[in-house]
Amino acid sequence: MPELLFPLDSSKKFEDQEKLGHNRWHPEIPPVATVKPGDSFRVDCREWFDGAIVNDDSAEDILNAPLLTVHKLSGPFAVEGVKPGDLLVVDILDVGPIPMEDSGPLAGQGWGYTGIFSRNNGGGFLTEQFPDAYKAIWDFSGQTATSRHIPGVSFTGLIHPGLMGTAPSAELLAVWNKREGDLIATDPHRVPPLALPPEPREAVLGSLPSEEFSRVAAEAARTAPPRENGGNQDIKNLSKGTRVFYPVFVDGANLSLGDLHFSQGDGEITFCGAIEMGGFIDLHVDVIKGGMETYGVKENAIFMPGNVDPQFSQWLAFSGTSVTLDGEQRYLDSHLSYQRACLHAIDYLTKFGYSPEQAYLLLGAAPIEGRLSGVVDIPNSCSTVYIPTSIFDFDVRPSAAGPVQIDPGIGAPRAANQ
Repeated sequence: MPELLFPLDSSKKFEDQEKLGHNRWHPEIPPVATVKPGDSFRVDCREWFDGAIVNDDSAEDILNAPLLTVHKLSGPFAVEGVKPGDLLVVDILDVGPIPMEDSGPLAGQGWGYTGIFSRNNGGGFLTEQFPDAYKAIWDFSGQTATSRHIPGVSFTGLIHPGLMGTAPSAELLAVWNKREGDLIATDPHRVPPLALPPEPREAVLGSLPSEEFSRVAAEAARTAPPRENGGNQDIKNLSKGTRVFYPVFVDGANLSLGDLHFSQGDGEITFCGAIEMGGFIDLHVDVIKGGMETYGVKENAIFMPGNVDPQFSQWLAFSGTSVTLDGEQRYLDSHLSYQRACLHAIDYLTKFGYSPEQAYLLLGAAPIEGRLSGVVDIPNSCSTVYIPTSIFDFDVRPSAAGPVQIDPGIGAPRAANQ
């Protein structure tokens, strides 16, 4: 096993650990450790809410999810000799739930969760259709996930970090805050908000000196969106065997990561759409000197996916176009067309006995494929959602006999939007 550079004690809160991570982006957050190019190391990761979501049959914890506290990130890790303009090469050697623990109160100890946030506390991809909070608990058996809240399905988890990235420079951070602030100003009272500005409350900034805390907390960027540094990209294919090339903006790169997922559908469409968990990840790092200019990488990470994807041979696919539910035509709106494809899939699954909320949670958690199938044929963008048929315990394909009626079980716990 590689050397464990960021240990987490499951009996302690994130802020009470031996080494303190962070939940904001800022170039002045000090590294927790320094490694060399060519080194391999292990990192423990806490699930993004640090235990606030529990294994029960209530959705009150999702309704009141402490969004100001996320994400609980491990790091930063400085890489010796790495300079702005380099490419940081990160190999994911291994990743999994909390080691040696198959039961316990923390997500990753034999279980994980998927949530639909309420409209007034986070929202989601389909928040207009699903304004209330819901939750599904998933139990792990080896690599397989099943849920008492969504019966009749099981699938192999494609485990991956939802969030990994390098620290921004001061200049890049200022760009983020300016452009996101300008967006918020266009509709400052929107629910859910258009973006999340810096928020000093609940900020965790590692071992930053106390005299600098107030200033840095007022500048530091929230970790919710993906940006030029990678960040919260929620790419389900960043699995074991993946190699990622991250742009470097500060000396040492200052790599941070967290938000591990047992499984996820493309888009993580409920916002808390993956199967969230804590666990470990083994990394190997290297550097391509001057790689950003050499390869034209200025504002994005590039990656080579791992080769551990579940192999599915049959899919059921649903399409959607850029027309709103009330019939308004939009011009090549791929976001809207993907929403419509997801809604079509949800409506289809309800014919077998699932509630719409169960179907929505399933699309966020299961290894569905989301694709932009047409982006040039004006005025309609076409997006598609592919669901592997083998994840169901019954035949989900259309037939002359009509849909099988399954027992939906206890259903997904609900808490009304407030």
